[in-house]
Amino acid sequence: MMLKTPPQIHIETFGCQMNESDSELVRAMLKQEGFVFTEDRERADVVLVNTCAIRENAHKKIYVHLSELRAVKKQRPLVVGVLGCMAQNLKSELAQKEPLIDVLAGPDSYRQLPSLLTTALNAQEQGLAQKGFALDLSEYETYEGILPDRNDGVNAWITVMRGCDNFCSFCVVPYTRGRERSRDPEAILLEARDAAARGFKQITLLGQNVNSYRHEEWDFAKLISAVADQPGIERVRFTSPHPKDFPPSLIEAIASHPKICKHIHLPLQAGSDRILELMARTYTAADYLALVERIRLTIPGIVLTTDIICGFCSESDEDFQATVRLVEQAQLDSAYIFKYSERKNTIAARKYVDDVPDQVKGLRVSRLVEIQRAITADRNRRYIGKDVEILVEGDATRSSTQGMGKTDGNITVVWDKITGHAEPGTLVTKHIVDASAATLYGA
Repeated sequence: MMLKTPPQIHIETFGCQMNESDSELVRAMLKQEGFVFTEDRERADVVLVNTCAIRENAHKKIYVHLSELRAVKKQRPLVVGVLGCMAQNLKSELAQKEPLIDVLAGPDSYRQLPSLLTTALNAQEQGLAQKGFALDLSEYETYEGILPDRNDGVNAWITVMRGCDNFCSFCVVPYTRGRERSRDPEAILLEARDAAARGFKQITLLGQNVNSYRHEEWDFAKLISAVADQPGIERVRFTSPHPKDFPPSLIEAIASHPKICKHIHLPLQAGSDRILELMARTYTAADYLALVERIRLTIPGIVLTTDIICGFCSESDEDFQATVRLVEQAQLDSAYIFKYSERKNTIAARKYVDDVPDQVKGLRVSRLVEIQRAITADRNRRYIGKDVEILVEGDATRSSTQGMGKTDGNITVVWDKITGHAEPGTLVTKHIVDASAATLYGA
């Protein structure tokens, strides 16, 4: 039974783009059942925390956040729900150690949230505590039939598949999001048309490994081309592929379709073949470099970015130097570089020892960041003196007197508004006059 007054929900999202997309699904499902949402946590009857389980820093942030909510809950009635990957992966720990949590729901259980929250709210009104957990993994749940409740903006996330079958030894995703399931392409195209009708100019297609997308005769190359063909869509991006199975058809689609962005995020993780084998990545450093070369030959000017983990189990100085050499050889446009942090229930946690000292991990991250920053700055300087097309996103982060947008290659450009104002979602051309490792400066 729903309460007479619609409960107000405040949702806070941590982690990856998939979590952002999931929060949009959660909002849509709960609004259909009469719940309302507020941006003000102080007015909320329910706070939902959509969590990430990929890295230790994400865990720490969420635990700090829960401690803040514990203080709020002492002052007034409040239902607290923890959603997402952390809820799935640490369900026993959270249920036992965090008594403030009323609802736990994993990524495949969001359809149960309306009833779980209603039960918790009704119990609270009666002075009782009724906890509700929904943490089963599904082999079929793709949330078809639910159009996400999106915040206004330029980009719309569309999840094309859920789960992962790769089982990289460091990664918790197969245990928190289950096995791979691809969505019906017609449902994806419907969602893209809906986003375009609402004014979104860019679509980003999401999957743990989009290369694995399969639905009857559809593969990912066919899907992304069909999305890019939808009227009103100016740009289509995707993340993330896996280097082990990057099909020629996808490279050709990116090269040939003017609305598919010339940017590929291609996670490397390590440059040492020994470490790649321990990570169960199923490719070698030479394989990765060959793929980079093949992509660049087919798509001149492509922007390539990557992820790298420093300090994986047993990583030696020699292993790290192999990563350094590969980074220097590949000359990628940018990289997200992280310290390895062991995740419960992963293959690495069960089979290997997290034996690289944290200080060593930190030094390796700093060294690699320094090297990549110099490479990125050098590659960005190639744009000086050129005119580039920008999709305007809004004000620059540091100053409202500057505009900000992204190139086709997803590089940030800022410019003084006095030289020309443009509304978010419009395509403009800017002449690049300067560049840093983080930003291009337009006029």
